[in-house]
Amino acid sequence: MSTPLRRSTEPPPVRALHLGLGSFFRAHQAWYTHRADDDWGIAAFTGRRADLARTLEAQDGLYTLITRAADGDEFDVMRSVARAHAAADHDAWLGYWASPAVRVVTVTVTEAGYLRDGAGRLDTARPEVAAEIAALRADARAAVTSAPARLVAGLLARRRADAGPLTIVPCDNLPQNGAALRAVLGDAADAVDPSLTDWLDEQVSVATTMVDRITPEPTDVDRRAVRTATGVDDRCPVATEPFSEWVLAGGFPGGRPAWETAGAVLAPDVTPFEDRKLWLLNGAHSLLAYAGSLRGRTTVAEAVADPLCRSWVEQWWDTCAPHLDLPDDDVARYRAALLERFAHPRIAHSLAQIAADGSQKLPARIVPVLLRERADGRLPEAAVRVLAAWFLHLGGAGAPVKDVREPELRPLLDGALSDAAPRVLAALHPALGDDTDLVAAVSSCVVELGSQ
Repeated sequence: MSTPLRRSTEPPPVRALHLGLGSFFRAHQAWYTHRADDDWGIAAFTGRRADLARTLEAQDGLYTLITRAADGDEFDVMRSVARAHAAADHDAWLGYWASPAVRVVTVTVTEAGYLRDGAGRLDTARPEVAAEIAALRADARAAVTSAPARLVAGLLARRRADAGPLTIVPCDNLPQNGAALRAVLGDAADAVDPSLTDWLDEQVSVATTMVDRITPEPTDVDRRAVRTATGVDDRCPVATEPFSEWVLAGGFPGGRPAWETAGAVLAPDVTPFEDRKLWLLNGAHSLLAYAGSLRGRTTVAEAVADPLCRSWVEQWWDTCAPHLDLPDDDVARYRAALLERFAHPRIAHSLAQIAADGSQKLPARIVPVLLRERADGRLPEAAVRVLAAWFLHLGGAGAPVKDVREPELRPLLDGALSDAAPRVLAALHPALGDDTDLVAAVSSCVVELGSQ
């Protein structure tokens, strides 16, 4: 007989707000906050789905974090989420922004959620972006749904309430994610109410972060494991690996949880850590998602156990290493640790999950190294392979296509490969489509991979 998961004491006071209530947030930022400070409760909002918020709220914000080591599981109840809300609960969203007690806003909306154009600015040409800007111009309390519009609506509410300074902390895999979010917020604010931009400069700090913890999508197996081990019927547990890393740079004028006591690193610059993680971990993940799925692999562990896939990963890492601003022995240790993490026999990290939104991920994970290599006169085989595998993925081979730019990308595949390849590469970075040697190499690799 299992028991429900409920609080026996009052939740901590809400002093932090989160957008993007999902598995990674609950395994990462909420975990650090749980371990750091009992006095910082989080009000967490879903991106769009309501079911998770309803389930979590029925459990008083509690959930079990399963730390899945190779030799067994640990089960810990996380208590830092004080309230869980569906995206549609817009009045509550604005209410938290207007509260002087709220001093930190964290964000996990994935790379696609920032709605950026090719130049990294808010894509105001998108009809949905234009419509939400118009809605906020007409009514600052309008029930908008995109992440940039929801953040601006919150900022407008905070300014009206004169609720004091706060810090926004993006936790998505974007290079210099603080600058990326600041640019999007500035564009959205200027489009809605130009006077908001000066207030932003005075009252709002945007931190820059590097985040790392492999967190697969939860399954019914996880729920059964919690019930068997603890006797608790947890309807929304999260399973994750033992490893976790969080590096933050930036100011917190309104205060923050003592995340460093839970293992977070406060640094003047996250760039060296960010490059290492984006290129080595995330870049290898993308390589395995596209090239590994072409070979019938479905999880990271399956793919890295394939000797050919593993050799491709090592080749990619060899390409990246000279461009990392870290000691060689640090890079070597990180590579060895990644192989162990990728091969974890009990973390079923789906390649299909990683493959989603490649048009948003590859410009951060693969393209920077590729451009550096081309500037040095080299044509790296490992980067060519990733791009060729992604081309085939867009055409329906390997992992299923789920990309925010899919309607734009699909037509680029039409016609002969010699015409399609430069169009598709240009969609990642204009210089790639104009690089005739790269286009030829990718086209040749498309044929080679497609025939396997």
